[in-house]
Amino acid sequence: MSSQGLFISFEGIDGSGKSTQARLLADHLRDTGRDVILTREPGGSPGAEEIRALVLQGDPDRWSAETEILLFTAARRDHVERTIRPALAAGKVVVCDRFADSTRMYQGMSRGDLRGVVDSLHDLMIGLEPDLTILIDMDPSEGLSRALSRRGAEERFEDFGEDLQKAMRAGFLALADEFSDRYRIVDGARDVEAVAADVRAVAERFGSLRPA
Repeated sequence: MSSQGLFISFEGIDGSGKSTQARLLADHLRDTGRDVILTREPGGSPGAEEIRALVLQGDPDRWSAETEILLFTAARRDHVERTIRPALAAGKVVVCDRFADSTRMYQGMSRGDLRGVVDSLHDLMIGLEPDLTILIDMDPSEGLSRALSRRGAEERFEDFGEDLQKAMRAGFLALADEFSDRYRIVDGARDVEAVAADVRAVAERFGSLRPA
């Protein structure tokens, strides 16, 4: 392992199973002796978790896309300062359920032509990209059905409906082309263990995570 650690993010539409796969990969890496931090966005630090409640609960039209960009950037800044950078500096593997690519999609592209704003704020306030991004790809209608079946408090973006899910999937696939050096795509429309096996294979092929 590099003394600077390794940063892995998971991306995908709502209901794709990325949160489950992030947890399973973190567990697997711990079992192989890695020092792993499993975290999420928005959230991952006390301040960012407070912002999470603001942006993921309530009416779908509670915030404009521009306001959401500022909220997500504030949460990410705190998360990076207090959780991610200290872990990487200690040589740990950081596994994160969503990162800046989700903001590039939800607020930057799918809810308006604001990608330039997202990228400018990211460059100014964050300045960090994952080493590896695993995209769990799935049909939008199936993903939405899975997401709505959870019926938890954090349903705000699911309530935008299937059109947003379709735009999100197309956008994530476009990001995978744009950032092909760090993106790997895994088919999420299978049972959990089959997807997890592919995720582990992707991680093990990635540099310092290859088995000794």
